[in-house]
Amino acid sequence: MQRSYASAAKAAKGKPTKTGTISAVGESLAAKGFLRPHKPYAPLPDAADRVRAVATALKLKGDNLGDLSAKFDFLSACFQELGHGVPNSQVHELNSIADVIAFYETPVDTTVPLDALKRVELPENLHIQYEYLRFNPETDTKFGGKTAFPKSSTLVTGLKYRGKYEGHEAKQSWP
Repeated sequence: MQRSYASAAKAAKGKPTKTGTISAVGESLAAKGFLRPHKPYAPLPDAADRVRAVATALKLKGDNLGDLSAKFDFLSACFQELGHGVPNSQVHELNSIADVIAFYETPVDTTVPLDALKRVELPENLHIQYEYLRFNPETDTKFGGKTAFPKSSTLVTGLKYRGKYEGHEAKQSWP
């Protein structure tokens, strides 16, 4: 039985959409990495030597990590040695000692992109307000408390910014 749709929009809703290749999805997730609770990590200059020393201490044969218990023991020993753990989402990617060395030689930057813009020299015609102002008629001095949107409230919904910014509830002219 074939479905018939009244409009092209409804027809497009029923069909799965292509999101791109796996690498494009990976790049998208990598770009959003600042939202994940990772700790910052700067690789030590001798990280590769330390990982190899852990591998020889555990008597791993060859470059392959082998079974899961050997992999777990090796990664826990590397965590103890270097103080940086492998996230659960990346454990399946580490199949050899070379993969583990590459992981421990990769820095982890947890800077939010807006904060990273503070360190970059911006063009003269671009200005970013890092500490913006919110309108509140009780504290406004520029326009004498008059707003362009008299029936609109300024609500602070995030817990993080409730202490920093004060909300304003507009007065209703009728109930």
